[in-house]
Amino acid sequence: MYLIRMKNCAFFARHGLFDEEEALGQRFYVDAELTVDPDRPLEDDSMESTVDYGVAFQVIEKIITGQRRFLIEALAQECGRALAARFPQIKRAEITVRKPNAPVPGVLDYVEVTVVWPG
Repeated sequence: MYLIRMKNCAFFARHGLFDEEEALGQRFYVDAELTVDPDRPLEDDSMESTVDYGVAFQVIEKIITGQRRFLIEALAQECGRALAARFPQIKRAEITVRKPNAPVPGVLDYVEVTVVWPG
């Protein structure tokens, strides 16, 4: 087994509890750490035996830029579930979603949530 890490995948979306978050939108950042058990030995150097991270990016993008969610936890879980469904070689998906402009009464860099699939 091996890991594929995708860091700081950036998307503009409209998630959050407040109407203003939906109206204005903001950037969200996603990290995905995928534990992969290839179908064939890596020596075969075959794309079919592994996870195409370009397609994985598109799976994440579709979810993050899709239907509004109130919780970034729900987004992270949905990404993990969708990636595992698309690529049976993924045995574990750790998905982190960062929200830099979280509406909190203070100063912070971002709020982030990490979900592990399967949980």
